[in-house]
Amino acid sequence: MNAKSVLNKVIFLPNDERLLAVVQVKRRTKKKIPFLATGGPGDYTTFICLSVTNKKPAQVFLTKVKQFEGSSSFVRRSQWTISQLRQVNGIDSVRDCPEFDLIFENGFDQWTAGSAGEKCVFVQVLHHTCQRFIPERKPEFINCHPKLLGGNSILHEAADSVSSAVQKASQALNERGERLGRVEEKTGEMMNSAQHFADTAHKLAMKHKC
Repeated sequence: MNAKSVLNKVIFLPNDERLLAVVQVKRRTKKKIPFLATGGPGDYTTFICLSVTNKKPAQVFLTKVKQFEGSSSFVRRSQWTISQLRQVNGIDSVRDCPEFDLIFENGFDQWTAGSAGEKCVFVQVLHHTCQRFIPERKPEFINCHPKLLGGNSILHEAADSVSSAVQKASQALNERGERLGRVEEKTGEMMNSAQHFADTAHKLAMKHKC
């Protein structure tokens, strides 16, 4: 089971929420930690999760979830409503890169995703969700590749890829059916020839017997 499925099951479903997207991240700049700060000891993995409530009117949240080293459980940390998001900085609008910034009305975080692909999927789903659930004062998306904000999106590319795979599979099945049809036709012809040979041999045998 992947991280998204596990997080959805243990963190969001119990709160009547649905996980839309998740990205594993690391900070690009370390935050100052006050002396004797509370929190889990040791290293940890951080996830930024985008979720929506099942109840109407729907609410959308960005939640920071941590998993500490040696533990299988997840811990909720900071959480923001999507309306508190002011800007998403994709860092580079030309090439795919794993870095991005999230700027909220009361602070910001600078992240590096596990891969450029993970970041791209998260930013695209986040942009689509903002367009759908925020009627006014939508957050600004800057330095993002156009494919993440519309046009030839990676979601459409994925759909096209699936459609292409289905089409290829269908074509392969059709070709296989045609080959089987030709084999059956040849088999029938061989059976007819064999029967004709057997009938001729039988007639010849009866003739010589007489």
